[in-house]
Amino acid sequence: MHRGGRVEKEMPNRINDKIRGVREVRLVGDNVEQGIYTYEQAMRIADAQNLDLVEISASADPPVCRVIDYQKFLYQKKRKEKEQKQNSKKVEIKEIRFGPQTDEHDYNFKLKHAEEFLKEGNKVKAYVFFRGRSILFKDQGELLLARFCNDLEGVGKPEAMPKLEGKRMIVMLAPKKG
Repeated sequence: MHRGGRVEKEMPNRINDKIRGVREVRLVGDNVEQGIYTYEQAMRIADAQNLDLVEISASADPPVCRVIDYQKFLYQKKRKEKEQKQNSKKVEIKEIRFGPQTDEHDYNFKLKHAEEFLKEGNKVKAYVFFRGRSILFKDQGELLLARFCNDLEGVGKPEAMPKLEGKRMIVMLAPKKG
């Protein structure tokens, strides 16, 4: 959309005269009497305060509108989203690979790492990789993963039983809450 040489950005909320096709709105805001008003009354209230009428929830019946400075509203919304993004921790999936005949030292080394990953709140994807004819040892791989899940019982729990996918036998472990 070009208007007078500048590109008009798509607005996430309808404001003022862009709110069309509604007779009544539920008005909320800091310095307004909350309630249901006709669209015209709501616009007069917003104009009297030199503020915008911003549609907050279009799907409500009647639509919810707030009397606020639109730029301030966008700023607060952006800040709130940024805070939520900072507070949410991204869960990573850490992979640990075994061979069907992994020796005791390697097993313990990988177990220690998996324990650390789970304590940090990450998921662990442990798998036994079968090369060539080593697929004959898939029961050993299953025992290894079962032992691995059992040893990590205190910090994590398996999401499902170990399953064979191609040349890999995979088990996912999620950190325990609390």
